[in-house]
This record gives sequence, C-alpha cells and structure tokens, in this order.
Amino acid sequence: MNNYKTHRCDEISLQDVGKKVRIAGWVQTIRDLGGLVFLDIRDMYGITQVVTSGDFEDVDFASHIPIESTVTVYGTVRKRDEETINPKLKTGLVEIKIEEINILGKRIKNLPFEVNSNQEIREDLRLKYRYLDLRNERLKNNLILRAKVLQFLRNEMINQGFLEVQTPILTSSSPEGARDYLVPSRLHEGMFYALPQAPQQFKQILMTSGIDRYFQIAPCFRDEDARADRAPGEFYQLDMEMAFSTQEDVFQAIEPVIYNTFKEFSNKKIAEYPFPRISYKDAMLKYGSDKPDLRNPLYIIDLSEFFKKCTFKPFIDKTVRAIKVKGKMSKGFHEKMLDFAISIGMKGLGYLEVQEDLSFKGPIDKFIPEDLKQELIKLADLEKEDTIFFIADNQKRATELSGQIRTELGNRLNLIDKDVFKFCWIIDFPMFELDEQGNLQFSHNPFSMPQGGLEALEEQNPLEILAYQYDIVCNGIELSSGAVRNHDINIMIKAFSMAGYTQEEIKTKFGALYTAFQFGAPPHAGIAPGIDRMLMLLTDSENIREVIAFPLNSKAQDIMMGAPGVVKKEQLRDVHIKLS
Repeated sequence: MNNYKTHRCDEISLQDVGKKVRIAGWVQTIRDLGGLVFLDIRDMYGITQVVTSGDFEDVDFASHIPIESTVTVYGTVRKRDEETINPKLKTGLVEIKIEEINILGKRIKNLPFEVNSNQEIREDLRLKYRYLDLRNERLKNNLILRAKVLQFLRNEMINQGFLEVQTPILTSSSPEGARDYLVPSRLHEGMFYALPQAPQQFKQILMTSGIDRYFQIAPCFRDEDARADRAPGEFYQLDMEMAFSTQEDVFQAIEPVIYNTFKEFSNKKIAEYPFPRISYKDAMLKYGSDKPDLRNPLYIIDLSEFFKKCTFKPFIDKTVRAIKVKGKMSKGFHEKMLDFAISIGMKGLGYLEVQEDLSFKGPIDKFIPEDLKQELIKLADLEKEDTIFFIADNQKRATELSGQIRTELGNRLNLIDKDVFKFCWIIDFPMFELDEQGNLQFSHNPFSMPQGGLEALEEQNPLEILAYQYDIVCNGIELSSGAVRNHDINIMIKAFSMAGYTQEEIKTKFGALYTAFQFGAPPHAGIAPGIDRMLMLLTDSENIREVIAFPLNSKAQDIMMGAPGVVKKEQLRDVHIKLS
C-alpha cells in the first residue's frame, strides 16, 4: 500500500462508505465551526472534504494547518448530511471522518497570491511563483489538455504512416527569418552552435535519406519579440515532411489531423475540410490580411479606379479600399470608429450612408458626381440603410489599415461567431519581396520551390514569381507555414543568388543540404502547425503563455529561474569568452 494514500481525491464515493481510506494532497480551505473543523483536500484530480469529530484529539492542530500545506489524512468514509451535500464536487456526497492527519510539507511563507482565486493577479507575480500558479485549476487543466493533444497528434500522424524522428538541438546557425540563440563551443575556440529555429534542413535531409513520411513534436528556438500569440524563446510545432509529394498531398494529410484534433478537444462547431484555398493576393485585397478571420462576414473592395473620377482630394492618386456594412449606424458609432481610425495612424475615416431612396448621406457625398453614384451602388452592391467606409493611403498602408478597420467593425458590431473554428489555406505567396533598402529578399521560406521552376526565375519579373508556399489559418491566427521544397540544386542556387547569396555562401550556410541534393533528392513538401497556438485556440486563452508550463515573460526572461543570468568567469573562460 502507498504510504501516503489509498485513493486519489476524486475517487471517494458512496461505495466507500464505512471503509478506512487514506488520501494526500494540499489543504485548500479550512472551516472552523467551533470544535468541528472541515478541510478541503485537493490533489491533481479533485477535492475531498475531511472533517474532525468530537472525539478527535487534534481539533486545534487541524484548524491551524497553513493553507496550501501538503498533508496525508486517514479516516472513515461517511455519507454527508443532506444539507452539506455539494453537487459541484465529484466527491460531494461523502466526506472522511479524520482519525489521523499529518503534515508532509508545511507552508512556512506567506502566499504571494491566493492560489484558486478568480481575481486578476499581476503576470510577473504569477510567473515568479509559477509552481503556485500551476496549482490553479484552469492552468492545471490547460496542461492536462496539452498532454492529451500531444498524444492525439502523435497517434494521428502514426496512423497515417509517419515516422517520428528526433532532430538535433545543437546545430549550426542558419538564416531562417529570426535571430538565432547561440551556444559557444568549449572544444572549438571562437566557434558557436545555434539552437534550431526549426528542424527545416534536417527534415529535408531526412527526405534525401529515404525517409518517406517524417514527423516530430519539435522544439523551435527564435530570439523574437513576444506577442499575445507568440512566445519568445521556445515554442513547439507538429513538424512534418513528405517525400514525392505535392502541395495538395500535404493538404490532404494535415487537414484531417487538424480537424480531428479540434473536434476531439472542443465543443465548438468546426468548419469541415477541405478548407477554403485563398490566394495571398486575394486575401490581402478582400480581408486586408494574410491571416484572415473568416468568422467575420465583412470583406473589402478596391475602389481606386472609381475615385480617379471624383474630386475628393484625399483620395486622389491613392489606393482606396471600402467596406460595406449592413444596417444603420448611429452618429456615436461613426465617432468611435473615427477615434479608432486615428489611433491606428489614419487621418480620418470617410463613410456614406445609403438612404431609403438610394441617395447618399455623409461627409464625402458632395465629392461624388451625381452621374457616378449609381455606379458606386453597383460596384459596392449597396442597398438602402447600408453604410460604406473608405480607407485611402499608399497600397501597402491601405491594405493594412483596411484589414484593421474590418476587424474593428466585426468586433464592434458583434458579427464574429465565437462558437466556431473556421480554417483556410493561404496559398500562392510571392517568392520574393523588396526590403527597406530596395534589395530583393525571400518573402517566406527560402527553401521553397518557385512556381514555374528555373524558367520562372530566369524569365519572369522576380516580384511576380509565386512560390508553392502556404499557411493554414484559424480564426485570424496563423497556425503554421509550409511549402513544397526546392530540391533541385540548380534552382536552389539561382533562387538564393537572386536574394543576394553567392554560391560560396550557400555552401557555407547550407552545406549539408547543398551537398545532399547532389546525391539524388526526391521532390518533397511539408508543414509545421504550431502546437502552442492550437492550444491557445482550444482553451480560449488570450495569451499563449497560458498554455505553456514555464514560459518566458514578454521580455524573454524566466523570472522564476532567473534566466538569463550572470555566470562565473570560469564558465566564460571555458568557452573562450571575455566580456568587455
């Protein structure tokens, strides 16, 4: 028999009445009713009430045990009195009459916060005392869900014939879109390992090695700034790759995995697969974002050509986007939207209201010639009592701003269905883009195959070349990026040279991949859905740190463990580093 318990705290039931049992856990609450003391004992699984009796010698001892101390309790199970039954507890019909209670781990410090309180607690306190924070039922349930989701994902992948392979944590530095975390070498002076931003090169080498279908629950390390949906430092993804595969093969493999996972672990409606495919170009125009929230029924139209015929100076020579909203708006609503528009950097927010006779009312009505008003009604599919909002700026800014206005309108008008998960694929990303200095650079994953292959790279305008790249998006959150990989060494050399890399740099930075591809590489494709983001959605968490056991804070610090921290000079000397 276990020295501390015979039962978990969720297992005591009416079937145990009259039996001698022992439980162990944390003291959650104590209620002293004057000679009769009730304690709620909590473990990972549930809560059981224990109670002293009149003949129990240590009533005073039991009433003074510090809350959150660990104890073991021995006694007899009995049925609760009718008026003390607690229907909220699985064990609410019974209690244990204490015959013996021992403190196993006494709390000797004051609690920095109440463990199971619903009150707001400062995040820095929660992260500093994360071991207390994790005693909270919500966070505990998030961790339990995380474990179940990981097991489910593994089974889904194995059932499709994927082989789980672990790839190295210590590797070489590689330009993959974010800053590396570097690890100095003791044995090789002046040289460094890097923690992998992703297992990208390793999984492609596995394809070249003859592994047909690979996956792993992969840790990834990126020195990036935190966001609500991005953890700094370390995150996990369901990394997968398939040999002799196309973009569509990846979609068919991963869609049921994502759908089944959300269906298994959520009560919300799940949009069926195949998920909609939306080109990057259409997404940016229609939704103002490459991660559109399809729960929002509003969409954006381009009216740039129309306003070239009008006399409204702020719209002249500008990209003009518009969003139609059904239903009449109050003056107060327009004012709040104007305040929001100014807060995101707009100079104003033009709008028109459609009247009963299909005439317009609004601040820019007088700038639209009468003979063009019917044309606007047709272009925007306007009806009576509709309101149309206008956003004008350069193309990039107009796209970004219209996306933000669309989201704000959807939220303010309660148009977004909170009880559904809607997925989509964003496809046909541009292969290249210009950086701030006007230089050509990869816009997405540098290891992607251009549509049209080598011929496209040699003959097309680089900014018009599309790649076999794709993102999967859920409710406005990007779950993952993926691509058909560039497995042809000649296409690889050409693509990287266009982005400013010499062949010698390719050999240096991607040496293993560069060499491996010269020994017969299969066409291959893959993707890597973010597990932390999936859990964030499944738990309705507003911050990704709520689904990670020991996250870094927004400044990439572990304030519980004191990382990053100072190390001894001897340790620095071992790895040949001297701080100035």
